[in-house]
Amino acid sequence: MQQTIEAKLNAAFSPERLAVLNESHLHAGHHHSGSDHHGAFDGTGETHFRVRIVSAAFAAMSRIERHRAVNALLAEELEGSVHALAIEPAAPGEKTRW
Repeated sequence: MQQTIEAKLNAAFSPERLAVLNESHLHAGHHHSGSDHHGAFDGTGETHFRVRIVSAAFAAMSRIERHRAVNALLAEELEGSVHALAIEPAAPGEKTRW
């Protein structure tokens, strides 16, 4: 799943920096309503991701437009096995926390 997300983001946004972090292990013990998990999530698999991306494509977009663009691109994954996606988009030259 991580490779799929990276490939889609690279193809769509030609980022100058990209990090797709699998954070599933950080959510062990959490309960996911509507999921296939019975009881608490065990933290395995590829279900929770953080995307850090710097792309010139975001220069003319507002913060919400950037999030919408990434969510639209990854809609299939979000409807499938990806439970959560944290997005940290930036245009070149913008200050990031990472």
